[in-house]
Amino acid sequence: MARISGKNGRLYAAINSGGSAEPIAFINSFSLQATQDRQEATAFGDTNKVYVSGFSDAQGSFSGFWDDASRQLYTAAVDGVARSFYWYPDTASTSRYWFGQAFFDFTIEENLSGPVSISGSWAAASAINRVG
Repeated sequence: MARISGKNGRLYAAINSGGSAEPIAFINSFSLQATQDRQEATAFGDTNKVYVSGFSDAQGSFSGFWDDASRQLYTAAVDGVARSFYWYPDTASTSRYWFGQAFFDFTIEENLSGPVSISGSWAAASAINRVG
């Protein structure tokens, strides 16, 4: 796989509870952080600390610009229901993406010197899988 530009990325999410995933308008940034819990398991005689792996975790963030004709992810943030999402790093190659269910948070910010912006975070509500 070659390096790609972020210009063709796209976030799809179910805005309504139980709804189909649809493109989220005016998103210009998305992140996914995949980590593993680690528990220390150092014993007498070890020459350094030793860890064992626990549960995996997936969470991240998004940002973009406010669309006054769409609820974007506000509804998902205030009702506490997990939503299906799909993240395509490059919609020119739709065979590579991440998907799962997540809980979303939502922030809207306005200032005098720029457009109204949105941002938020998400946390896994199911296994987050990668295709391709």
